Amino acid sequence: MSTEIKDLLTRLAEAWNSGDATAYAELFTEDADYITFFGLHLQGREAIEVTHRQLFQSPIKLTGGGGEPFIKPLGDGAALVISGGGSTVDGRPDPSRDSIVTFTAVSTPGGWRFASFQNTRVGRP
Repeated sequence: MSTEIKDLLTRLAEAWNSGDATAYAELFTEDADYITFFGLHLQGREAIEVTHRQLFQSPIKLTGGGGEPFIKPLGDGAALVISGGGSTVDGRPDPSRDSIVTFTAVSTPGGWRFASFQNTRVGRP
């Protein structure tokens, strides 16, 4: 399970950084819930694809980081995934763009997919 989920995270970053909204959305279940760092709630793969097709017109790229993802099995065919990372708009590291992201990963007939996503900016009190 862990290897497949780590591969799913890698594919997610690759699809984002290549600007491929269709490939990005395909990594989510058909009825996925996706919450952005500013609280926009997207419902379903189609909404994820349409929104990211527009977003991918911007220069935002994922920068990785955050260390090894935390993967906690929740039962047969489901896992909680917590990962960190950042993004850049100009190719330079920008700690103000660091996030913690939480996923629910589920095993489907087509392989592991994300059924939910929550992005939270890292605060620096």
